[in-house]
Amino acid sequence: MLRSLHFRLLLATMAVVIVAVSVTAFVAGQRTTGEFQRYVEHGGNMRYRRLAVTLADLYARQHSWGGIQAQVEQLAQVSGQRVVVADGRDRIVGDSGLGLVGQTVGANWPQPAASILVGGTQVGALYLDPMTGPPEADLAFLSAVKRSLAYGALVTGLAAVLVTWALSGRILRPVQMLTAAAQRMEKGDLTARVQVASRDEIGQLAHAFNAMAGSLSHQEQLRRDMVRDVAHELRTPLTCLRGYLEAARDGLAPLDATLVNNLYEETMLLNRLVADLQELARADAGQLTLLRQPTALPGLIEQAVSALRLQAANKELSLTAQLSPDLPLVDVDAERVGQVLRNLLANAITYTPDGGEILVAAEAAGREVAVSVHDTGDGIAPEHLPYVFDRFYRADGSRTRQTGGAGPGLAIVKQLVTAHGGRVVAHSEPGRGSIFTFTLPVAR
Repeated sequence: MLRSLHFRLLLATMAVVIVAVSVTAFVAGQRTTGEFQRYVEHGGNMRYRRLAVTLADLYARQHSWGGIQAQVEQLAQVSGQRVVVADGRDRIVGDSGLGLVGQTVGANWPQPAASILVGGTQVGALYLDPMTGPPEADLAFLSAVKRSLAYGALVTGLAAVLVTWALSGRILRPVQMLTAAAQRMEKGDLTARVQVASRDEIGQLAHAFNAMAGSLSHQEQLRRDMVRDVAHELRTPLTCLRGYLEAARDGLAPLDATLVNNLYEETMLLNRLVADLQELARADAGQLTLLRQPTALPGLIEQAVSALRLQAANKELSLTAQLSPDLPLVDVDAERVGQVLRNLLANAITYTPDGGEILVAAEAAGREVAVSVHDTGDGIAPEHLPYVFDRFYRADGSRTRQTGGAGPGLAIVKQLVTAHGGRVVAHSEPGRGSIFTFTLPVAR
């Protein structure tokens, strides 16, 4: 609980609210007190001056402070405050409280509320509540204002905490769902997904998580299929080798040139499969070495076509090359590009029915050369096209070695073309054949 993001966010918000509200209340209180005091002083000054004028008129008529006590008591009743009048020598001549007459002004008294002037000469001073300070009504008003500010700050703080608790729960709920889904994935449940309910950053994170989970699930399925398919691909030639050797050991088959050739073919099949797997492993580890140099592409294409022409002839396939004139040199590793061409041609020969056609075409496209291998085979269903370059992917789960197997040939094609900085794509329609196209950079 104490370590949860929800609780820490609430604490942080509470701290911010407390600081903000406290500062606001303090500043507002100080400002209100100051403004109120200025208001009281302004209003009091006007009233005090009127009282001073009344007392000055009395002094001007009598030329003395005689009879001032009655006037002071009357003014005290009107103002509601204690009125004290001192003469020009700070001797108190009138006091509505009757206790200070004849004494002198105290050293700790505040400044007089107003000076009493007659003909421009100060003849006395007016004091209001000199012994008690500001009126109780003023103090009560300021106290009420400060209490109101304190209550407002408290209510505001509580409201902010409640709103933060509700909103933080709403904001963090998707994060909690993501955490729960990630924990399920940690335990091996790759079907965990998060419902995307918004388009904000959290929604984008949830979408990215779902995409990652889908990719991991797909890769895990491919890994399982690869293990199964590698075992299948290895089992077939190993079973053949074992059968031939057992027959020779038991004397059921003579160890002649035919048997040796069969054993050799199965061994070479194993060797090619292991070599392909090593090639993929090097590519995945970034250890694929390319010896690149300017190369004439028509020669590489003719060499690959010639190497597989006999295999195509055995199925009565037409294998031709159609190249644009004046093709530029390409910056490639000739051996690796030859491997790409042979893999694509072997794939086309495997899936093209007897009597079909295979065409290799090449043409310049800007700073690249595009090479295409067309066949008139059965084609690939749209749902399988995105995965044809995945290693050991089977469009037909029941496919055997006689119908093509599930070797890593197309996966190697993609790795080699990508290593050259090119792209490889597949286009196909069921029943109308397939086109595999890859690009290579032009030599500078």
